[in-house]
Amino acid sequence: MSSLRISEIFGPTIQGEGILIGEPTVFVRAGGCDYRCSWCDTPHAVDSEHRSSWTPMTTFDIWDEIQRLSDGQPLTVSLSGGNPAIQDFGPLIALGRAQGYRFACETQGSIARGWFNVLDTLVLSPKPPSSGERPDWEAFDACLRAGANAGRTILKIVIFDDEDYNWAKTVQARLPGLPLFLQPGNPEIDPAQPVDLPAMADRLRLLTERTMRDGWFSVRILPQLHVFIWGNQRGV
Repeated sequence: MSSLRISEIFGPTIQGEGILIGEPTVFVRAGGCDYRCSWCDTPHAVDSEHRSSWTPMTTFDIWDEIQRLSDGQPLTVSLSGGNPAIQDFGPLIALGRAQGYRFACETQGSIARGWFNVLDTLVLSPKPPSSGERPDWEAFDACLRAGANAGRTILKIVIFDDEDYNWAKTVQARLPGLPLFLQPGNPEIDPAQPVDLPAMADRLRLLTERTMRDGWFSVRILPQLHVFIWGNQRGV
C-alpha cells in the first residue's frame, strides 16, 4: 500500500470556520501544496523545506490514529493541508465512512479527485488576489464535476482588502448555485505570535457592515473562531 505524506493529525477540536464551524473534528493535514499564498498560515504543511517533518503513513496508519484520537466515536474528519487533493485519500474515506465517520475536505480547487464524490462536505476555497495566486477556472470547474455527488459543496473566500471583496462578488456571479461563506483574513501568519483580537473583531465588523450596506444578502459571514478561542492556527 502506498504511503501518504502527512504533516500532522490532531484533535478532536472544533472546526474553526466555514459551514462546519464549531463541529467536533479530527484534522488530517496533508503535506505538500501547489500554491504559495502570501498569507499562508500553514507553511509547515506547504513548503518543501519542511518536507523532512512530514510523516509517510499508510491509510491504515492514519485510520488507527483517527480512531485513537476520537476514542472510536464517529465524528467529522477534515482533510486539509497544504492541498490534500494532491494525494489519494479515497481509501481512507471509504474505510472511515464504513464505520460511520463523516469526511470533509478543503481545497483551493486546483486539482480534481474522484474521491470528492464520496465526501460529506467539499469546501472549495479559491484564493483571492491578496494571496498572489490566480485560480485556474477550468481546473476549478473540473473539481466541481468531480464532487457532483458529494453531500454538499460550498465556497469559502477569505477577505483581506477591497480587491478581495470585489473579486468575491465576481466569483459568486460565476457560481451562483453554491453557498458562499466569507471570513476576514488574519494577517498574523506566525502561530507563535499573539493575534490582535480587537483588530480581528474589527475586520469582522467592517466586513459585516459592508455586505449589509451593499445589500449583499446571499453570503454568510463568519469569524475564524479558533483564532478568538486559542489565538493561533489550531482548529482549521
